[in-house]
Amino acid sequence: EKRHGGLGIGLTLVKRLVEMHGGRVEARSEGPGLGSEFVVRLPMAQPHADGAPVASEPGVAATGVRAPCRILVADDNEDSLESLGLLLEHFGGEVRTADDGVAALEIAETFRPDLILLDIGMPRLNGYDTARRIRDLPWGRSVVLVALTGWGQNEDKQRSRDAGFDAHIVKPADPATLERLLADAATRRS
Repeated sequence: EKRHGGLGIGLTLVKRLVEMHGGRVEARSEGPGLGSEFVVRLPMAQPHADGAPVASEPGVAATGVRAPCRILVADDNEDSLESLGLLLEHFGGEVRTADDGVAALEIAETFRPDLILLDIGMPRLNGYDTARRIRDLPWGRSVVLVALTGWGQNEDKQRSRDAGFDAHIVKPADPATLERLLADAATRRS
């Protein structure tokens, strides 16, 4: 369904992920056609008294919410898919990814995720139709379905509700919002 390049969210995603870890991103360019330089600065982990780095408990997000075991992310933008997958794994989820709606349905059928994040403008089968097909399946009635898209007008949000989505998030997703969705999926699961 996309007829042109990306939505320009890559740098915003990087910035948010880096800032989540207490870092910062700098961008520099001498002008059009002269290239760009991006600098990512991250703080070093503070070691325990015994010298081992501090690590969070697996499966527990920064807010202390235990993430659901299974999360499916479907997006045809490879960078967005990889970034979001890494973030959700950081929150403790077992993540599977798909690059279109048909692949998402195939993976979901065997993986049975607790939470599914679907881009709307995917090839082969868009997010709205993928959501409808998931909701038609017996196991798909209780899964938390989230539209994750660059489209955020009121009519887009209404179309998401009509297709069976529980939530509609405009890219890039706020990590705190994702944590709330993980908590909702964990509550439904138990």
